[in-house]
Amino acid sequence: MNKKRSDCPISCSLEIWGDKWSLLMIRDLMIKKECTYGDFLKSKEKIATNILASRLQNLLENGIIAKKDHPDHKLKILYHLTEKGIDLVPLIVEINLWSDKYLTIPEERKKLIEDIKRDKEKFIKRAKALLSN
Repeated sequence: MNKKRSDCPISCSLEIWGDKWSLLMIRDLMIKKECTYGDFLKSKEKIATNILASRLQNLLENGIIAKKDHPDHKLKILYHLTEKGIDLVPLIVEINLWSDKYLTIPEERKKLIEDIKRDKEKFIKRAKALLSN
């Protein structure tokens, strides 16, 4: 882990997961539960391979994600959220709600936003339980 720039909790947290690519990778793992390196490359945001490798390593070193062997392919690795990563669900929920308030949300995402708004705490609890299994 790198030397901290400051003792501010926000700054320290952002050093771990606060860049665009790390948050998008966390999003993908929350949606799919497990992803391969190739799955991340297929994301419509088009992450570069060097950035992907760097962010995966950072998230692994900081305990946000873990990896395991792919059951069907010896050469592939599956990445998944750890408990520490799953605890970011409320943050991702709040980012979605903020986006709904200030940005134009695509139609395919509106159902998710409505589910969150209906009962945010229940949504978070259900999402964390699904990711923990």
